[in-house]
Amino acid sequence: MKQLRSTVIRAGLEALCLTGMHRLFRPIFAGAGCIFMLHHVRPARDAAFQPNSHLEITPQFLRAVLAHLRARGIDIITMDEFHRRLTERDFSRHFACFTFDDGYRDNRDFALPVMREFDAPFTVYVASDFAQGTGNLWWVALESAIAKASTIEAEIDGVATRIDTSTLSAKRSAFERLHGWLRALPGRADLAREIGALSARCGIDQAAICRELCMSWDELKPFADEPLVSIGAHSVTHCNLAQEPDEIASQEIATSRARIESALQRPALHFAYPYGDRLAAGSREFALVKAAGFKTAVTTRPGMIFPESAEYPTALPRVSLNGNYQDERILPVLTSGVATAMWNGFRRVDAA
Repeated sequence: MKQLRSTVIRAGLEALCLTGMHRLFRPIFAGAGCIFMLHHVRPARDAAFQPNSHLEITPQFLRAVLAHLRARGIDIITMDEFHRRLTERDFSRHFACFTFDDGYRDNRDFALPVMREFDAPFTVYVASDFAQGTGNLWWVALESAIAKASTIEAEIDGVATRIDTSTLSAKRSAFERLHGWLRALPGRADLAREIGALSARCGIDQAAICRELCMSWDELKPFADEPLVSIGAHSVTHCNLAQEPDEIASQEIATSRARIESALQRPALHFAYPYGDRLAAGSREFALVKAAGFKTAVTTRPGMIFPESAEYPTALPRVSLNGNYQDERILPVLTSGVATAMWNGFRRVDAA
């Protein structure tokens, strides 16, 4: 299903490129600007099985995005400046913000040098357990387990299940099935239990994955001192907040901010919802983040920023720089807003 959706999206982007429709409708759908969403920035990997590849782009593609924005005269601004423009209804110039989720070390090693080339500020949303070195990057553990095994055993809905992972095609199918199952589990404890058991059976060290990929607090301190860098919060455990009761969701939000501010000695006033889609961030979560005192919060719902967005500063959409679509030709389509408008049924705001 994910493969099919990816193919359909690519075909749609190609069609917009070929027809030039994005140029005609840019004045209507581009809005005031956009908030770009990224995760990893690193050189391309050679492995055939990369089900999480949508979460990474190359430094070369990031450089192409920044060059495109500069060529169009689009301001690249901080989330603080974005908040000012939003609250003061200052939409006289088009803008773009760059946001990176989770706190990966490659944001420092590969993204920062490129951002320096263009004097472009960016925000990294840190999940505090990741910085502690104890986080559960379960989607990476799942990829590692399936890559290593020829069969996977799991108890799905109370039924002991053996899943073939002997071929590349089987591995892709298994990842999609198991990823969907894990995402749908009732809460963070259930997810931790199941991925922990699966990792143990396959000899995957989850803590080592976290330490390998994510910046520690000691690394984040000098990183946060970089003039172009600001740090936001991304919960404590990277759980699906919508699946948790009020008390736990509130703790995840407030504690993540408190940990960052204590460790880095600087305010954390911007938030990103883990997963961030409709199943993970809705009206309750928007209200909890507002009550916790954050200036803004970003979702993974696709969309541009319009003047009406000022009414929903804790329910902001983003434009994904998706690793599956690293093609410079689509950049004018992405910044035109036409693709996200079509995805949203031509609604300017999706904050329900």
